Amino acid sequence: MLRPSRSTIKLKSPREIGLMREAGKVVAEALARVRELAVPGGTTAEMNEAVAAIFQRHNATPLFLNYPSPTKGVRPFPAVICASVNDAVVHGIPTRRPLQEGDIISIDTGCRINGWCGDSAITLPIGPISEENQKLLQVTKETLDLSIRAMERCETWAEVAGLMERYVRSQHMHVIEKFVGHGIGRDMHEEPQVPNFVSKALRRNDFKLEPGIVLAIEPMVALGTKHVKALSDGWTIVTKDGLSAAHFEHTVAMTPDGPKVLTLPHGLD
Repeated sequence: MLRPSRSTIKLKSPREIGLMREAGKVVAEALARVRELAVPGGTTAEMNEAVAAIFQRHNATPLFLNYPSPTKGVRPFPAVICASVNDAVVHGIPTRRPLQEGDIISIDTGCRINGWCGDSAITLPIGPISEENQKLLQVTKETLDLSIRAMERCETWAEVAGLMERYVRSQHMHVIEKFVGHGIGRDMHEEPQVPNFVSKALRRNDFKLEPGIVLAIEPMVALGTKHVKALSDGWTIVTKDGLSAAHFEHTVAMTPDGPKVLTLPHGLD
């Protein structure tokens, strides 16, 4: 979602990270249900309803529903998931349009439980997809996975971001630079900003990967241009060239024992 305002990085205690893990498990359960619904003929509206029901069952507050837009005159976000199809990168609004074989769909969602947040995203194939789109999904997921592995040995985020950017470029794809990850805790969006590439701004505002920092890491990768535009609904962001994009995200806590993914399913702690 949107970038946080600048503020002090809030380190979390082991107890607080444990509480965030509870929210992360519910988000993982929601995305597991989305996987089951990601079939030809299904709709993103059905996915939204299923996730809403899971959050309600766990007494979890959706993070996205009624999230305010920074653009004057644009309604608050109307759903509990962002559902972005094919060339849509992020912030897609769920609809009743049936998904078609060959589509790819990025689902991003989050919730708050007992005051603590979890946030995660996946991109899924709808039936068989093109080799080009299959590679896009593999590269984007590997970019997230390598960032988490790199946190074991890197001292600062800029080192990790550089590895992510170089890997995507090596696969002849493009990191979307308009949107970045973020710190997360009691609020969905906290400092620091967590880009998937190295910029002058990151070099000025780089941060150490110290125990207690919790990040929502979310690479977004496009087959073609990194440039994007907003649709008329004021929310959906698409690639300017109409080529596909993918999005994967986990909430990750840095601990004395290394990074811990908080948005994995039960049994994978």
